[in-house]
Amino acid sequence: MILIQKLLRYVSIVVLVCSCDHVSDTRTIKLAHSLDVNHSVHKAMVKMGEDLIEISGGKMQLEIYPSQQLGTERECIELLQIGSLDMTKVSVGVMENFAPRMKVFGLPYLFRDRAHSFSVLDGPIGQELLDEGTQYWIKGLGYYDAGSRSFYTKDKPINTPEDLQGLKIRVMESVTAMDMVKSLGGSPTPISWGELYTSLQQGVVDGAENNPPSFFLSRHYEVCKYYSLDEHTVLPDVLIIGTHIWDRLSEQEKIWLQQAVDQSVIYQRELWADAEKEALDEVQKAGVTVVRPDKKAFSDDVEGVYDAYGKDKDMLNLIERIKKTN
Repeated sequence: MILIQKLLRYVSIVVLVCSCDHVSDTRTIKLAHSLDVNHSVHKAMVKMGEDLIEISGGKMQLEIYPSQQLGTERECIELLQIGSLDMTKVSVGVMENFAPRMKVFGLPYLFRDRAHSFSVLDGPIGQELLDEGTQYWIKGLGYYDAGSRSFYTKDKPINTPEDLQGLKIRVMESVTAMDMVKSLGGSPTPISWGELYTSLQQGVVDGAENNPPSFFLSRHYEVCKYYSLDEHTVLPDVLIIGTHIWDRLSEQEKIWLQQAVDQSVIYQRELWADAEKEALDEVQKAGVTVVRPDKKAFSDDVEGVYDAYGKDKDMLNLIERIKKTN
């Protein structure tokens, strides 16, 4: 029955998406994502669509479906894989299920600072990882900034790793994220983003971890009154396209699309910096206590997550290359 319901959902989405095609000389790329229209990523996608029309002289355009109109991140990936959707945005934490080496970004305290992370993402290593999902009919086009992820909780602040003992913490469907929370003493609980607010209200989980704008725009601050900026991981968002459409694009169309993507990445990162500050200001106005714990206590406790790759020469080499990137 569940499989039939899922197939029916896909059929209805395919009908919706296909009904939006227009018979013209303009190639329409359909892009869906799960974020609110006020999010910096959505605003960057709107700019990407405007730039694409201008760059291509009206020969290419985007149709954007925000706010989970076509499903969760995982469902959008599945739609992309079967050719019913062209592009989507997912967290790199979700992408590790399709491009395994991307799990490196889930390692806590991997980057020295924001500038270091951009050097890696925009350089050879980042490009290698964008191309890794082609065997699953997925190609990465660029990385949007998603800041650093930190813990937020309902009943008490997280000042030390010991404060996580016995707490159920929502994580993405990411083995690396689950291992990280376990190493700090918490109980990782995968829950979809759309179900998290209710899960927090009902006590299914005691807290979660995410960046400031997501904490603010999701209104999770209405339930969780403590935000601890331990900044354990830097997980960018990844803009991906299905190989079914990418392989059909002409070389010129690929250049146009990639140029529009690159411009949107620059724009989004500028928006993100402002959004982070605004989010922290607003949640504090709403009564959230923001704490800044000693990060060393957390980084010391997660060394075991790295030990898990002791025999994986490929991952160890990747980690070393990242650390050496200027």
